[in-house]
Amino acid sequence: MLYFIVNEKSRSGKGAKIWQEIMTVLQAKNITYKAWITEYAGHAFSLAGNICEMEDPDICLIVVGGDGTANEVINGMTHFEKVRFGVIPTGSGNDLARGLGIKGSPVETLHVILNCIQKEGEARTLDLGQVTWNGGEKPRLFAISAGTGLDALVCKKALKSKVKDFLNKLHLGKLTYLFLTVESLFSMKTSDAAVHFDAKGQKNLRKVIYIAAMNFPAEGGGVPMAPAADAADGKLSMCCVHGIPKWKTLFLLPMLVLGKHTGIRGFEIVDGTVCSVRLKTPMVLHADGEYCGDVTEIQFSCLPGKLRLLQ
Repeated sequence: MLYFIVNEKSRSGKGAKIWQEIMTVLQAKNITYKAWITEYAGHAFSLAGNICEMEDPDICLIVVGGDGTANEVINGMTHFEKVRFGVIPTGSGNDLARGLGIKGSPVETLHVILNCIQKEGEARTLDLGQVTWNGGEKPRLFAISAGTGLDALVCKKALKSKVKDFLNKLHLGKLTYLFLTVESLFSMKTSDAAVHFDAKGQKNLRKVIYIAAMNFPAEGGGVPMAPAADAADGKLSMCCVHGIPKWKTLFLLPMLVLGKHTGIRGFEIVDGTVCSVRLKTPMVLHADGEYCGDVTEIQFSCLPGKLRLLQ
């Protein structure tokens, strides 16, 4: 059975029009499905939990929305072994869709999903990341990335940004993160940090600008923070930026956007399964762009092959 969770408000309301196009195709093909429209923040989480508890051995759960809606659904899911997950991207950043290699229109993406459902054999799987903080908070899953510092601060601002709504109307939503990055860089406070990568001992970092746990190469509308990250290798790519003056970081932003920052002093990428961070002062934490809190203790870990895919 196909189950859809739809965020009609995604991309400043254009998600509703896209859902109408998808329903037209489903009806024309006489495909049986069930759909729910999200009504408030956190609704997709509870909807996903309810769907996964249904007595259906092959749940095809499809998100029509952006990265935030997809993250809610993934965190609400249970019984991962009987669920196959798909996404029809209607957001502004769409980093999950980019990482999965999804191209074409929403209707074309639907056809890919429908063809995948008919195929026999093992489903393609995706690693998920998991982040916990401050020693006891409930773990949050992420598909794209989680991080603390500048990238998290930008994500927090983007959730309620009027600039994002304005740029979405101009079909320039991807520029939101770049605009907010420049705006936030000089106002944010850095922090010293003690970092453990797997069992390799402690590394002390000074003046941390951000630490990003990357499952896919890019976040923030396509910025390749960890160009070699692979969401099927059982590891996270930890991108740490530290010890660089803010003015210099601003001038290095073009290198980051082009994925040419690897090897530059102060930019460090380490692959591993677990990374623990202890910050001297609190910094913002995000998971797939969703605000988690201002924290001092964080643990990132990889859950290999956790999510079965329809794409």
